[in-house]
Amino acid sequence: MLSPRALVLRAPGTNCDHETAHAFERAGAIARRVHVKALAEKPTLLDDVQILCLPGGFSYGDDIASGRIFALELALRLGDALRAFRDRGGLVLGICNGFQVLLQTGLLLADAEARPRAALAHNRSGRFIDRWVRLEARGAKCPFLHGLDAAFELPIAHGEGRFVTASQTDLDAFDAAGQLVLRYVADAAGDSTNPNGAAADVAGACDATGRVFGLMPHPERFIDATQHPAWSGRFDGSAAGAGLAIFANAVKTVS
Repeated sequence: MLSPRALVLRAPGTNCDHETAHAFERAGAIARRVHVKALAEKPTLLDDVQILCLPGGFSYGDDIASGRIFALELALRLGDALRAFRDRGGLVLGICNGFQVLLQTGLLLADAEARPRAALAHNRSGRFIDRWVRLEARGAKCPFLHGLDAAFELPIAHGEGRFVTASQTDLDAFDAAGQLVLRYVADAAGDSTNPNGAAADVAGACDATGRVFGLMPHPERFIDATQHPAWSGRFDGSAAGAGLAIFANAVKTVS
């Protein structure tokens, strides 16, 4: 049986594509890094993969707003190809900047006309935040999160990660539909780890099928226990980091 194939889509300013491709390879996939212009010239590259990932970074320098130019490029040049990939059952993962892009393209949490119903605003502190957070998966809708039943930690690094919706009605609807699948939760001391003021402590969300998933934390930065700053005494040094499970789940789903 052929190994599942993942396409990691990069653009000028993307800086997490190597780590993300490595994480997919560690999980058993064949990963290929592809520049957005190459995909725009040959959208049929998507026909040969089962997983599409938009990794983190600062695409196009985050000019205008985080992910805005990359999202416009995708919507205008690859909108039909991306929707076709999603509709045929492909998995789509957006990490940090990739999550910002997915929301702005209308591939995630949008209305019937692909108009965004959610966004990632500036952190309430007004500052870029780089730290570790404690998280909890909610519900069974999203295959990327299967088996993550206990709270776990991942690092974040963003200036615009505060999840907001167009209205409270939208937030309630996404919650009722089980689409707000990843939340910041309190640490062992009982202190909130919500770093940016996100509504309902949302750190990640999926579409109605669960197969399109975006999250602000970086799972590719914690695939080995030793990547955690406090690993000694807390983790077996030969163990996998919590982030690897997200990639392994994707590979398992399409295998």
